[in-house]
Amino acid sequence: MAYTSLELAKVAVYAADAKKATDIELIDLSKLSDVCDYFLIVSAANARLADALVDEIEEKVFKNCGAKPLSIEGRAGLAWVLMDYGSVVVHVFLPETRDFYRLERLWGEAPRVDLDL
Repeated sequence: MAYTSLELAKVAVYAADAKKATDIELIDLSKLSDVCDYFLIVSAANARLADALVDEIEEKVFKNCGAKPLSIEGRAGLAWVLMDYGSVVVHVFLPETRDFYRLERLWGEAPRVDLDL
């Protein structure tokens, strides 16, 4: 099944939203980075929710797009879990870790994708 990176990103967005992620931002890096097309950044209230979000995103993206992450990093600590789908990178943060790294500010000039949540 063929899908675009935006379609994969939106499946991840809706999976995260359905599982109660907060502060969901989808950043379009397609014209600014050679690394990936989109960053999805979400917050989880606690480590248990972060773990559940990673599972939900992985399951829904596979079910809807047939894609598996190339890697998942940070699962042991759960303060910042990175799911690498190649063209889409998902960041699941605990709020204090997100505040510390502020990826949104690093990519401040990048357009945000309007999410109808």
